[in-house]
Amino acid sequence: MNRRRVIGWAVAGIALGLMSVASAEEPPIKIGMSMPQTGGLAGGGKASLLGIEIWRDDINAKGGLLGRKVELVVYDDKSSASETPALYAKLLDVDKVDLLFAPYATVPTAPIMPLVKQRGMLLMGNFSFQVNSKVHHDMWFNNAPWGPADSWATGFLTLGQKAGGKTVAILSADQEFAQNIATTARDVAKKLNLQVVFDQAYPPSTAEFSSIIRAVNAAKPDIVFVASYPPDSAGILRAVNEIGVGDNVKILGGAMVGLQFGAVMENMGSLLNGVVNFNTWLPEPSMYFDGTKAFFEKYSKRAVQAKVDPLGYYLAPYGYAMGQMIEEAVNATKSLDQKTLAKYLRENTHKTIVGPITFAEDGEWKESATLEAQFRGVKDKNMDQFRSAGKQVILFPDRLKTGDLITPFEDARNK
Repeated sequence: MNRRRVIGWAVAGIALGLMSVASAEEPPIKIGMSMPQTGGLAGGGKASLLGIEIWRDDINAKGGLLGRKVELVVYDDKSSASETPALYAKLLDVDKVDLLFAPYATVPTAPIMPLVKQRGMLLMGNFSFQVNSKVHHDMWFNNAPWGPADSWATGFLTLGQKAGGKTVAILSADQEFAQNIATTARDVAKKLNLQVVFDQAYPPSTAEFSSIIRAVNAAKPDIVFVASYPPDSAGILRAVNEIGVGDNVKILGGAMVGLQFGAVMENMGSLLNGVVNFNTWLPEPSMYFDGTKAFFEKYSKRAVQAKVDPLGYYLAPYGYAMGQMIEEAVNATKSLDQKTLAKYLRENTHKTIVGPITFAEDGEWKESATLEAQFRGVKDKNMDQFRSAGKQVILFPDRLKTGDLITPFEDARNK
């Protein structure tokens, strides 16, 4: 055999080998975030993170992004707003991440907004509420379906008005998030010409709500709008069950946090019946899009091992959708440039497992997909019942609606 040809083959083989090694050593695309794994927000943080991890595994099985594997760099922010600025500075300066996802919830996200804007980084939001209203970062994109700030109150109060309601009671926790929601409820009530006949903020430490519910009864409202946190939501419903709210109340609920989680719903059982409350995803026929069913099959299997919410409706699919939007933007632009990705996200409608998402100028959804749904026929101590349609019937928005409001509230409790 020609010696020169043999040498040529050898050189070519070495070159191919070096190219393979270089390809194999292509660094991963790093997506950095803090996520509450301990503290009061841990339940939601863990479910959200699992949704993101399922997306990471799916995209890596397809070859990654730009031919590179995706790696998540995650720190526990302990549900504390004081932790997040330093963690995100570390993600950028030490870990040198390529992209940023926000932590779950409003309180840990708000403090990082000035830093992210200053560094010129795109930030995918994660179920925070109006954190960009003052910072005005043009590379912020929230995965939550809130849309306009008044969407929660608009859906609920409109339903109450259509049922014949003319007066409103507003009951809210004396904390920033609940107070922001209560403020929008007052504004929406004014626009709808609904008279506010009761308006009370209760201390976060409140454990007994009987006297407050009696005061609500005395005001004789047609609509009862509640903005509460998980322990309060349970306490309020127990007091309502014990005392009642009167035959004049057409609709009760609205913004009760906690009633979206499997463990809370299982614990509350039949006390949920009749309540109309916000949600983000439910196993109703209108909520299935390409990939939704497959996602929940994977989530259900992994949730047990991860010891997170066994249903995962509220947060997990939106964590996955956050990854899908980044995936679409990177693949379409063939880039990791922050401004290029932001431009694509701002100018296009994105196909996700929670439906199509189009962003407004402020980085919130252009059209709200915040659900108002009524609990019906819920039995005690039965988690599996919530996996089927019909237990939380969607009343609003109209494009996702799966049923009509049962009213008045006292009648709905017995359906």
